[in-house]
Amino acid sequence: MYDIKESDWKIFKGLRELALERFFERVLDEVARISSDSGKTNRERYGALYELMSERDKEIEPIFDHLRRSTAVRQICAFRSEDLMTDRELRQFSPELVKLVEHIVGK
Repeated sequence: MYDIKESDWKIFKGLRELALERFFERVLDEVARISSDSGKTNRERYGALYELMSERDKEIEPIFDHLRRSTAVRQICAFRSEDLMTDRELRQFSPELVKLVEHIVGK
């Protein structure tokens, strides 16, 4: 594991909250799409929503759980892989951390 510098940690905590909001926004957009599908019965929409929430619950844990400096690099890589962090936001970190994340993610 790689502990990030204090300056990167401070940036990370703010960007993590932004990434979390983006994740929730994405899920809520999916919920709205499913719940407004008039081509399906209420029961079918409920089932689709239940399935969606189960899937998203499984996705959110490895991306956002364990707020520690030792897990921050993994989380930043996940944010980039899931398009929850922009290039511009990534560039707020130290050059070493940006280089490491880009190497790992390949973006």
